[in-house]
Amino acid sequence: MDVTERAYSLAESLLSEPLPRRWAHSLGVAKRAQTLRPILGDEADIMEAAAVLHDIGYSPRVATTGFHPLDGARFLRDQKGADSRVINLVANHSCALFEAEERGLREELEKEFPLESSHLVDALIYCDMTTTPDGGLTSSEDRVSEIVGRYGPDTIVGRFIQRAAPEIHAAVQRVDQRLVSVESRHPM
Repeated sequence: MDVTERAYSLAESLLSEPLPRRWAHSLGVAKRAQTLRPILGDEADIMEAAAVLHDIGYSPRVATTGFHPLDGARFLRDQKGADSRVINLVANHSCALFEAEERGLREELEKEFPLESSHLVDALIYCDMTTTPDGGLTSSEDRVSEIVGRYGPDTIVGRFIQRAAPEIHAAVQRVDQRLVSVESRHPM
């Protein structure tokens, strides 16, 4: 079983029954990751695995600190011996350092899980922040607004996502530009 097959199986086992909407989102994020194969090359499987696993820290079987990127990454590292790049992407997905700071966990996150290559960090932000909670496509602007609306502007998540919004939008734009560049060199 390869890295993506194991990732799908694990994510489904942790999310599909207790959190079906989170599972639908994770599947949508993974589907979005598949569209990035032309710009990711050999790293496409790592991205798809990280995409489907990025929210496993919400699972009742995994959640310990209440900060899902850290909980998910620790679970993958300590219980599943997953690929270190996948683990680091899960830990740092979608500007998690901003939320870690809000929660007083930034030092722990940085110490335990280094950032991956910027193009992979951007790619996971792109996949997560252009996918609705139900797995559909959206813009990063609408996604950030949806998150603020769901959690409230003065909550930890609301504050963090508003602070992270400029970087989220910039990452989405960088990935879009890479896709356009590849498509212009290799038209269908």
